[in-house]
Amino acid sequence: MYIEDGFTELKSKLTKDIKKEIIAFANTHGGKIYIGIDDDGNVVGLDNIKEDIEALSCMIRERINPDLVLYTNIEEQKINDKKIIVVDIMEGSNKPYYLIDKGLKPTGVYLRYGNTSAPANENIIKKMIIDSESLSFENMKSQNQDLHFEYLEMIFKEKDIVFNKEKLKVLNLVNLDGEYTNLGLLLSDECPFSVKCAIFSGNNKLEFQDRKEFSGSVLKQVNDCFNYFDLFNRIKGKIVGLERIDTKDYPDYALRESLLNAIIHRDYSFSGSILVSLFNNRFEITSLGGLVKGVSMEDIYSGISASRNSNLANIFYRLKYVESFGTGIERIMESYVDYDKKPVFLTTPNTFKVVLYNVNYVDIEEDNPIINNLSQEEQIIEYLRLNNKINRVQVERLLGLSKSRTTDILNIMLKNNIIKQEGSGRATYYILNNN
Repeated sequence: MYIEDGFTELKSKLTKDIKKEIIAFANTHGGKIYIGIDDDGNVVGLDNIKEDIEALSCMIRERINPDLVLYTNIEEQKINDKKIIVVDIMEGSNKPYYLIDKGLKPTGVYLRYGNTSAPANENIIKKMIIDSESLSFENMKSQNQDLHFEYLEMIFKEKDIVFNKEKLKVLNLVNLDGEYTNLGLLLSDECPFSVKCAIFSGNNKLEFQDRKEFSGSVLKQVNDCFNYFDLFNRIKGKIVGLERIDTKDYPDYALRESLLNAIIHRDYSFSGSILVSLFNNRFEITSLGGLVKGVSMEDIYSGISASRNSNLANIFYRLKYVESFGTGIERIMESYVDYDKKPVFLTTPNTFKVVLYNVNYVDIEEDNPIINNLSQEEQIIEYLRLNNKINRVQVERLLGLSKSRTTDILNIMLKNNIIKQEGSGRATYYILNNN
C-alpha cells in the first residue's frame, strides 16, 4: 500500500503541476513521486507511459531552474501488469529551485511540508539563497552509490599512494555515514560528466575534421583529452643560425592548464559537457559555471584563487597534476610571453571560456600591410568581431598597455560611437556599436 508522506507523493496521472512537487522535494530533503497511483494508494497505471516520460523529462529540463537533471531519476516500473513512473528526486545543491516562468518568488518556489507542497515565502527564499552558497556539490551524497574506482586506483599506484577505504574517507570521497559523495562520483569510473571535443578544418564551424567525447573518471578525461590534443598540436621548425628550433602550435602547458582549470573549477550542478573546439588558428575550451561568486577577472589575473570544488582541486594537487593553487591563468599567460597573440579569457554568468591562439598560424593576408599594421583601435574592433565583447583588462593585455592608456583609448572609442559600454563596476564590458 502506498501512502503520501514527507518523502512520497502519489499522482494518478501526469499533470503540469507535477513540476511544483519536483521543486518542493529538491528544495527540501528529496523524495519520490509515483505517477500512476491515486491518492488512496491504488495502482491505476498509465496508458501512454513513453509519451509521459518524454513530457516529464522535458518539464524538468526546460521549465525548472537551476538545472535539476543531475538530481532526478525517472524509471518505468510494472506493478500487477500496470505500468507506472517513479521519479526519484534528490535534495539539490543549488537552491532555491523554481519555475522558470514564475521566477524567484513565492509563486515559483515550493517546499515540502509533511505530505503537501506549498509556496515558500520571501524570507525563506532569501535564506535558501544564502545557505546554498555554503552548500558544496562535491560534498553531497551521490545519487549513484554503485561506484567503482579502477582508474583512480591505478593512478594512486603509479604515484605510490595508498588506496583503501580509509583513504577514500580522508579525501572526502566517502562521507561520515560511509556513503559515496559527489566527489567520489566525479573520480569514479561511472562519472556522468564528459568532455566533448571537435576539430574543425578551418577557422569556423562549417566543416568537421574529427570529433570525440571523453568520459569516465575526471582523471581519465584529463589524460585522454591531453593525448588527443597532442595528435593535432603540430610542430613547426625554423632555422636560426645553425640551429633548428621546433615550436608547437600551442604551448603544452597552456593546453594542459586550460583543460585542468575547466575540469577542476566547473560547476557540476549543471549537467552539460565541457566543450573543446580546435580551429586552424585557435583552441577554445568552455566550461560551465562562470566565475565563483565574488571573484572578478581582475582578481583572476592577479593570481587570486577561489575554488568551487576545493576537495577535487586538492586531489589534483596531491597527484601533482597541478603545481600550486591559483597560478593557472598566470602561467598560461607566461607560456605565451614570447608571442604576439595572447590568451583570452571570456566569462558569462554561467560559462568560462579560454581562447589560445595558434602561435604558428599564418594568415594568408599577413603580407597585406593594412592587415599587418592594425592600429590599436582596429585591433580592439577585430577582437570584438571575433568575440563579441571585451573588458578593460583584456584590452590591456591585447595591446600591452597601461591601465590609464587603455582607459583613454576606450573613452575615445566610446566618444566616437565605435563601441558601447555595458554593465557596471567590475562587470563592465564593451561591444561594437552597430547603430
